[in-house]
Amino acid sequence: MADELPERESADYDVVIVGGGPAGLSAAIRLKQRAAEIGTELSVVVVEKGSEIGAHILSGAVIDPIGLDRLLPDWRQDPDRPLKTEVTDDRFYYLGPAGGVRLPNAFMPKLMSNHGNFIGSLGEVARYLGAKAEALGVEIYPGFAGAEVLYGDKGEVVGIATGDMGIGRDGEPKGDFTRGMELRGKYVLFAEGARGSLAKTLIRRFELDAGREPQKYGIGLKELWQVQPDRFRPGLVQHSFGWPLDDKTGGGSFLYHFGDNLVAVGFVVHLNYSNPTLSPFDEFQRFKTHPMVRDTFEGGKRLSYGARAITEGGYQSVPKLVFPGGALIGCAAGFVNVPRIKGSHNAVLSGMLAADETFAAIASGRAGDELTRYEAAWRSSDIGRDLRPVRNVKPLWSRYGTRLGVALGGLDMWANTLLGFSPFGTQRHGKPDSASLQPLASVKPITYPKPDGVLTFDKLSSVFISNTNHEEDQPVHLRLADPAIPIERNLPLYGEPARLYCPAGVYEVVYADPAAKTEPRFVINAQNCVHCKTCDIKDPAQNITWVPPEGGGGPNYPNM
Repeated sequence: MADELPERESADYDVVIVGGGPAGLSAAIRLKQRAAEIGTELSVVVVEKGSEIGAHILSGAVIDPIGLDRLLPDWRQDPDRPLKTEVTDDRFYYLGPAGGVRLPNAFMPKLMSNHGNFIGSLGEVARYLGAKAEALGVEIYPGFAGAEVLYGDKGEVVGIATGDMGIGRDGEPKGDFTRGMELRGKYVLFAEGARGSLAKTLIRRFELDAGREPQKYGIGLKELWQVQPDRFRPGLVQHSFGWPLDDKTGGGSFLYHFGDNLVAVGFVVHLNYSNPTLSPFDEFQRFKTHPMVRDTFEGGKRLSYGARAITEGGYQSVPKLVFPGGALIGCAAGFVNVPRIKGSHNAVLSGMLAADETFAAIASGRAGDELTRYEAAWRSSDIGRDLRPVRNVKPLWSRYGTRLGVALGGLDMWANTLLGFSPFGTQRHGKPDSASLQPLASVKPITYPKPDGVLTFDKLSSVFISNTNHEEDQPVHLRLADPAIPIERNLPLYGEPARLYCPAGVYEVVYADPAAKTEPRFVINAQNCVHCKTCDIKDPAQNITWVPPEGGGGPNYPNM
C-alpha cells in the first residue's frame, strides 16, 4: 500500500513542537515572547494527538507555581486563571489495614511541603496555556498525532509527519482516507509526556540513554469526585503510603480537595512490582475502602476516571536531551520529582529553557544541530536543583521496601537539604521495570473483591466515564512483535499479566471452553485504550509497542 500512497503535503516552520501539554505549550509561548522582545517573527506550530488541548492531560494535581510565575508573571491576577485553590492543609499518613499514623510535618524535609502550591486540573492549565499561545500567534493543531520522525541527509531531525487518517483495520485506505502532513522545522521539540512513542525511537536511534540508569515508571490512576459539602475540606492535600500495597511494592495515594466540592483521589503503583497477579486498578479501588478514606465519598458522585504512566527514574535516569535538530522536554525527558509527586513545574521550566536555547540558535543562523547549551544547563537550573536532592528516594524505596526505604529516603533528603550532600552518593536503579516480575509459580496470587458500584467500580464502567473513543475500523495501535508470545510464553509463566496491569480492560485471554481453559486466545480491545502506555513499559517480553491511533482518538478528560 505504501508505494501507492500520494506524497504528503509539507509545511515549513522555524520550530515544530510535538505535544500540547505544559512543556510543549510553555516552549511555544516562550519562543514567541523572545521573538517579540526583539521585534522579529518566529513561526511555531504545536501538534497534539488529543481531540483538543487538555483532552489527554492527567495529573494529580498539586502544582508548584514556579513555572507559571516565570512564564506568565501576571497569571495570578488573571480572572481566567486555571488555579484558584491554594493548599491550606498538608497531611502525610502511613496506612495499615484498619487505620493509619499521621507523620508529623516537622519531620518532613522542607521540599516536601505543599504550602504555597495550588490544587487544580492540569488539563485546565493546558487549556489556559493553549489560549495564551494562540494569542501570541502559535499555530496549534489538536487531533493530529505525531506518527513519524523525519530525518535529513546527515541524519538530523528535520520534522515530523502526522498520521494518516481513514485507514481500515486491514491496513487499506477507506473512502475518507487523508494523507498525513509533513511539518518541517529548523528544530523539533518533543513534549509527548512519559514514554512518548517518537521520543522512544529517538532515544534508541541516538543512544540518548547511554551511560544513564534505566528509566523507571509508575502507573497513576485517578478519579474525580464531587462530594457532599460536609465532606469537603477546601485546600486539603493528603498523601499516604502503605496499605493496600505490601511492604515490597512501592506506591502511594493522594486526596486533593479543590474547586466546587471536588476531590481528586488517586493511586500510584511503581511498575517495578514483582507479583504478576497484582492489578494496579484493583489496588486503587481497594484503597478507597480504607476507614480513613471511604467516608470522604459517602453520598458523592464519581465524575471522571483516567490513568497514565509516570516517569520515576529522576536525576540519574534523565537521558541526553539533545540530538541533531531537536530536544526532549517535560516528562519525555523524565523530569518528575517522585517524592513530591510533581512534574508539571519542571515541564514548564524545561520548555522555557529549551525555548531560550532554540531561539538563540535560530537568531544566530543555526539549524539542525545540537542545542548543547540546553543539555549543559538543566542540571544547574531549577530543574536540576529540584531533582538532585531526591535522587535516592526511589532506588532506596525499591531496594529496602516501603517502611525502611521511605525512612532512609527521608534521611537522605534531610542530608541533602542541610549538608548539601548524600551519605548514599547516587544510588542505581538496576534493571528496567519489565524485568521485575517473578514467575506465577513463585508468588501468592492476589484476589480482589468484586466492586460494589457505589465506591468501587470495574474497569469498563471506569473507561466509559473517561470518554474514551476510537474509530473502530482502524489498525490496532497496540502492536505485538510476536503474536505468539502472550499465549505461549506470558500465559504459562506469568498468567499473562497484561490482563491485570492494563487499567482499561484492553487485554483479555479468552478460552474456547472457559471451564476447562482450553484453546486460549489473546484479545486486544484497542478501543478501550486510555493511552497510559503501561503495556509498552511493563510487558515482560517487551513484545507490545504502543503507537498513536488516528488523531483525536483516546480519552477526552474534561478536567483531569
